[in-house]
Amino acid sequence: MDSFIRTTYVYGDAFWDFYNAQTKPVQDKIDWIIGLIRTVRMVPEKFFKHLEGTDGIYEIRVKVGSDIYRIFCFFDKGQLIILLNGFQKKSDKTPRQEIERAERLKKQYYEDQEK
Repeated sequence: MDSFIRTTYVYGDAFWDFYNAQTKPVQDKIDWIIGLIRTVRMVPEKFFKHLEGTDGIYEIRVKVGSDIYRIFCFFDKGQLIILLNGFQKKSDKTPRQEIERAERLKKQYYEDQEK
């Protein structure tokens, strides 16, 4: 049995809204990659990468056929990964508004933690 190195937590509705709108093969691939991130000590950059120019935002990278998806997340308290929002990537460059949305959600998460 795989032992978990990291725990994942979904913050808010943005991730689930994205996830539930996907086809079964896309959901299966997302589940598989999140499982990988939970259990593999060194996750290949192909699946998990820090977003340059952000304050600790990472992207989970999902590819199904020729379709590319990204899920933004960040670390809280060591090995806890907070899943934020996801989208289908249509161009080489990650849309700025998606990154800003992830940063807003991260800020909101910490504000909620203080309450």
